[in-house]
Amino acid sequence: MNKYTFSVIIPAHNEEKYIARCIYSVRTAAKYYGTEPEVIVVCNRCTDSTAQIASDCGAKVLYNDKRCIASVRNTGISAASGDVIVTIDSDNRMTKGTFREIAAKLSTGKYIGGGAPIRFERYSFPLRCNDLLCSIGFRITGLYCGIFWAEKKTFEAVGGFSEIKAMEDVSTAKKLKKYAKSCGKQYTTLHRNFLINSTRKYDDLGDWLYFRLMLSNTDAFIKAALGDKRKLDDLLDKMFYDYNDKH
Repeated sequence: MNKYTFSVIIPAHNEEKYIARCIYSVRTAAKYYGTEPEVIVVCNRCTDSTAQIASDCGAKVLYNDKRCIASVRNTGISAASGDVIVTIDSDNRMTKGTFREIAAKLSTGKYIGGGAPIRFERYSFPLRCNDLLCSIGFRITGLYCGIFWAEKKTFEAVGGFSEIKAMEDVSTAKKLKKYAKSCGKQYTTLHRNFLINSTRKYDDLGDWLYFRLMLSNTDAFIKAALGDKRKLDDLLDKMFYDYNDKH
């Protein structure tokens, strides 16, 4: 198996409660693989201690103030020095075999990159329903998200993450999958390791949160499917940007 160098990109907006444990999970996975990764935390309009905590944990700290998480990730990718890019959100964690499995898949020469299964850090009936819907969607479309991973040259070839607000992860997965096909390879997912997904919004707003959002914002999703993403963009601002300012 080839020995790769890794750069881990972590976008963060006021994540002082979670950033240390995310970085710790990265360090644990790196130790299991036998490498020392470059950890890049890209602070996005942080007004708390996120940057200082990340620096204290040995991460390189960069800044991007755009209200677009894809742009924030791209700032990190541009500055990365590793052979392989791995992205993870700051309130989530990776399992210890993540780097080892990524390296094993890339070493086969069959894969261009991929995503990772998503598992919640706790479960309830509505969260299991959420999990099932996501799993079915990933299997049907093959547009695996969660932890994104690919060689840096691959991200450069597709122009990095799609700099849109609504469904930027799906759009990026589509680009990677299309590029993989053009290279005679595959876009895949990890099978033995997964993303440990934070339940903080569910803890605060209830486990039926996203089902309620889908029902109460049906018009926004329909308009987005038809090409008008303004209302969906506003909803994403509320849930993924403004939420952290209050919590």
